[in-house]
Amino acid sequence: MDAEILIVGAGIFGVSTAYHLAQSQYHDPRKITVLDRAPAPSTSAASTDINKIVRADYSKPFYVDLAYEAMDAWSSLPFFREANVYHQTGWVMMDEKESDLALRIRQNFRNGNREDVSADLTEEEVRRKWGGLLAEMDAREYGSYYWNPSAGWAAAAEAVEVMMREATELGVRYEVGEAARIVFEDGVVKGVETKDGRRYMAEKVLLATGAWTSQLMSTIEDELDIPEVERVENQVTAAGVCVAHFKLSPEEAAVYRQLPVLIFGAKGEVLPPTDRDVFKFTNATSFRNTVTTKTGHKISVPPEQEQNIVPLKLQEESLQLVRDRIPQILENGRKVDYYRMCWDGITPNQSQLLTRQPDPRLSNLYFAVGGSFHSWKFLPTIGKYVVNVLDGVSNGAEKDEVWSWKNPSSLAERGAHEKVVPRRELRDLE
Repeated sequence: MDAEILIVGAGIFGVSTAYHLAQSQYHDPRKITVLDRAPAPSTSAASTDINKIVRADYSKPFYVDLAYEAMDAWSSLPFFREANVYHQTGWVMMDEKESDLALRIRQNFRNGNREDVSADLTEEEVRRKWGGLLAEMDAREYGSYYWNPSAGWAAAAEAVEVMMREATELGVRYEVGEAARIVFEDGVVKGVETKDGRRYMAEKVLLATGAWTSQLMSTIEDELDIPEVERVENQVTAAGVCVAHFKLSPEEAAVYRQLPVLIFGAKGEVLPPTDRDVFKFTNATSFRNTVTTKTGHKISVPPEQEQNIVPLKLQEESLQLVRDRIPQILENGRKVDYYRMCWDGITPNQSQLLTRQPDPRLSNLYFAVGGSFHSWKFLPTIGKYVVNVLDGVSNGAEKDEVWSWKNPSSLAERGAHEKVVPRRELRDLE
């Protein structure tokens, strides 16, 4: 075998796992290989973004605790501190009048073992604070507002690149190539084969392939005649959201950096400008891209075109959300500088899938997928849990259950990040 462990995918799951494997006394970093279609940070991964939210505001206590652990690591890991990738700006959550999400989140804060630093705001306060930048927002849908100073954001692509560099400096091997199929020979998974015919072999294979997981698994699922209900598409499917970006002047960026992270209910977010003066607006209403495989199975996959090619109807929808949030950014005929369709793997209950494939024929194939548009913040820490999965070590009864392979019919209705569940198709937005 070429490696002890082959990690396919260099998004947050793959990179974090590589780093924690390299830190482990039980693994030789020189026997760990990461394979991705592009150098780190991977160009198409959901994690390769200008910035991502870091917060512990969850409706489920499980994720409150996991997020606080990650936030401590964001603040303390020397390579993140040195790169200055983490920015604790606080956030404001605006909740729809009919929603109880904010109430459930803040109840978790009150029930937790950390001080609840969140505070109620009125609509008038939200409009007035931060230099009055939200004075013109459309607030008709919202019934409550709260401020949490512990939240913030991190420079996404840069942080992934920094952590991957740490892993390679420890000895992890990074290879560039697009995985095309899983190699299954002599009754066992041997590795993967790339589109150009190269083979990367290992004793254990970890798929950290996000939105591309079903696409990569389809061939071997066909080969082994895995029943429809047991295929990975029922565990994690590809979903996309649209993001709009404005390139600001340095003077404009300085003004808008007064803002915290802004959560506009179920519709999306606005993040403060980055150090490169880019201002990001997210449309959180997601979509699938369902296709039928050659063998008749329906799966959702990201389209093959570049992610900055966005259908006009989707552009117009996202532009309206900009008008509803900070309309003055569009004054004097200003247009969005560029859009991006961001694709992630989403699970039915939006919890990650960190587990071994349950079919005994695939006992050396593992998954670290299911970012569900909220897992990026766990970059510093999630890999240590994946290492335990690879080593057959329990992460504790609750984590093992949350991250296990699920019977879809047993999943709870209310998930960890309900607002991003896709209920429409990309083709209907073209």
